[in-house]
Amino acid sequence: MENLLKSTSLAQRAQWLIRLRWVAIAALGCATFGASEFMGVSLRSGVLYVVASVLLVYNLALRQLLAYRTREGREPSETRIGGIVTFQISADLFILATILHFSGGIENPFLFFFAFHMIIASILRSKRQSYLQATLAVVLFGGLVVLEAIGGLKHYSLEGFAGHELYRDWTFVFGTLFVFTVTLYLIVYMTTSISEQLRHHQESLEQANVQLQEKDQLKNEYVLRVTHDIKGHLSAVLSCLDIVAGEVLGSLNEKQKDFIGRAHRRTTKCLEFITALLTLTRMKLTGRLDLEAFSLKKCVLNVLALVQNRAHGKSILLSHQMDPEIDVVWGEAVLIEETIMNVLLNAVKYTPDGGRVGLDVRREGAFVQIRITDTGIGIPDDALARIFEEFYRAENARATEREGTGLGLAFARQVVERHGGRIWAQNNPGGGSTFTFTLPIHPPGGGG
Repeated sequence: MENLLKSTSLAQRAQWLIRLRWVAIAALGCATFGASEFMGVSLRSGVLYVVASVLLVYNLALRQLLAYRTREGREPSETRIGGIVTFQISADLFILATILHFSGGIENPFLFFFAFHMIIASILRSKRQSYLQATLAVVLFGGLVVLEAIGGLKHYSLEGFAGHELYRDWTFVFGTLFVFTVTLYLIVYMTTSISEQLRHHQESLEQANVQLQEKDQLKNEYVLRVTHDIKGHLSAVLSCLDIVAGEVLGSLNEKQKDFIGRAHRRTTKCLEFITALLTLTRMKLTGRLDLEAFSLKKCVLNVLALVQNRAHGKSILLSHQMDPEIDVVWGEAVLIEETIMNVLLNAVKYTPDGGRVGLDVRREGAFVQIRITDTGIGIPDDALARIFEEFYRAENARATEREGTGLGLAFARQVVERHGGRIWAQNNPGGGSTFTFTLPIHPPGGGG
């Protein structure tokens, strides 16, 4: 069905037709051998094997021609490739008529294989060309059976399978031709109608997708401007609070310190949220990464040093293991460090006092795999598929920690995927969860 899509090039459709022909060649050879050797049907086996051989050479030549037309990733003109596709379908109809002539003609039930060619023509070509192919099939098959009926062509009976005088019975001949003709034209009508509906539907979807992307772009640009302004104001407020809290302007009593402290903490949290949203939005808008070689080992040690105090405060055992072969990798060091920090801090945040959090870094082929395991609250099954969405927080996470932006894991996914890796989460059998993400060691196109 993918070949109905407008995005599928004619060259790909021509290649698809060549692949189908390999199946047809194999089927012709097997059917001839089986019918003659095991079913006792009298066939012109030698001639049919020659036809199969000619078909094999013909298909090889078409494949080479198409490879030549599309070498080095070139996309030939639609007219040229369309001509190749039309020629293939027409030639296949001649070959099928030849096969039927040497294997019983109208007495051969495989005459309805013409229907497959009508379906293929309707999928790959226009409505007008599909009806022309149907007309060609009717002319070829009709001419064949009429000529055999009047003795203009020799009839090769299928002895041991079907009655041998049916080809001379004009009632049977014209009845079969009528059904054959109506069937082919109906197939073309239905298939082209469905194809056109699908193409129109796809065009509507593509147009809607473009509009959604434009709206998403506008939304991101608006969020970027607003959050940038808000961040500036919050930074100014936080600076003022720092001065007041530091008693630079005069001493504070306990009640004043309490309120200033609350305002300071809330403003700090709000600024962290705005900073994360700003970073995430800017990354979605630009889509660019400044890749450079950096020490992942140093990056991991920096993160561990920063998280250690938080873990120590909750009596959490924070362990790590790093493959000694891993050191220099390619990427944006600041973003990767912040990603590891976000996931590791989450593990510590949602692990009860006295629990364990582990960081494991190892090489997996051309990638480095970073696993963060904890003995925390775990992730509800219905939340596993959504935890990397922006602003989403699982129910048990909200119950454990009221404050949270819901952006940390969304940020992590953006960073990992833009580096060419992937990230996923799973629950541990003994409790807690494991977050795993991969990052390519070398830049795109680099050696491994």
